[in-house]
Amino acid sequence: MSDFKRTPLFEIYKEYGGKTIDFGGWELPVQFSSIKEEHEAVRERAGLFDVSHMGEFLITGIGAENFLQKLVTNDVSKLKVEAAQYTAMCYKDGGTVDDLIIYKRDENEFLVVVNASNIEKDFQWMEQQLLPGVELKNVSKQVSQLALQGPLAEKVLQKLTKTNLAEITFFTFRDEIDLQGVKALVSRTGYTGEDGFEIYCNNKDVVFLWRELLEVGKDEGLMPCGLGARDTLRFEARLPLYGQELTKDITPIEAGIGFAVKVDKEIEFIGKKILKLQKEKGLQKRIVGIEMIEKGIPRTGYEVFVGEEKVGFVTSGTHSPTLKKNIGLALVDIEFAPLNTLVEVQIRKKRLKAKVVSTPFYKRS
Repeated sequence: MSDFKRTPLFEIYKEYGGKTIDFGGWELPVQFSSIKEEHEAVRERAGLFDVSHMGEFLITGIGAENFLQKLVTNDVSKLKVEAAQYTAMCYKDGGTVDDLIIYKRDENEFLVVVNASNIEKDFQWMEQQLLPGVELKNVSKQVSQLALQGPLAEKVLQKLTKTNLAEITFFTFRDEIDLQGVKALVSRTGYTGEDGFEIYCNNKDVVFLWRELLEVGKDEGLMPCGLGARDTLRFEARLPLYGQELTKDITPIEAGIGFAVKVDKEIEFIGKKILKLQKEKGLQKRIVGIEMIEKGIPRTGYEVFVGEEKVGFVTSGTHSPTLKKNIGLALVDIEFAPLNTLVEVQIRKKRLKAKVVSTPFYKRS
């Protein structure tokens, strides 16, 4: 018997050629065909991901919005019903607890989606901050999630519903959409840098939806995709990964998601003092894009040097399938953050030349 956690789709991965790996204690598919093919499918057509390992919390009650305002860096008061918001939770020192998405389902009801590896930690942290009149419920074990991503995602999903999907604009959603008899929450969100949807449904319906989508998406070249392509896609779009670009030691501003930190909102949210100082006084270190000049791939944890001085480390890096270049994200001391700064990355026993470049590496046209 496996010690790994599995999603309700686990039993059918093999039918589609899925190769599984350990991902933070979950047995999940890294690829179905090849990472490169799946990556290209999402950039050019459409790809379908099982992201049912993600965590979902339901926050309800008349104090729900106030509770979230105290807890997260973005301004939840700006959220309308049927809209979503990207944000972060921080510790008092500004370090990141997690990055998450908040869905406002009703005036006093919010769905919060957190990273799989942080479900228990996040829930405990939120429980510790709980306000009277607010109910916090972990519904992760009842909810499955599919991500349908790519320029043809809308065309594929439209085949399963009478709801006009064009009306679901970026970072909005509709609840209780009928997908071939299955009720689902459908949001125009994703983690790939492409157009697409995230579909939240009951565990009992996810196998049916997975099969239906792959069947109706054949003409559009829809492919099942694994975590390998999900990582290269999010990385090219410069979307942070918790545990790499965001950690308890890296603030959202250092990570480059300062747009989700509203230090001018009235409520004293956790970490506000430090984050306000960083915005006003500037940073001592921040994450930058780097491109290798010499041949080598900058991998997570590799050290970055200028001369004999260690100035930072790589948080994520790969060979970009879209750009055909070896690129990385690195947390570096602020004086080495300007564009075109020359650095060296310690790759095994050699220090190889790289330069600081602008991000995102890829932006859809």
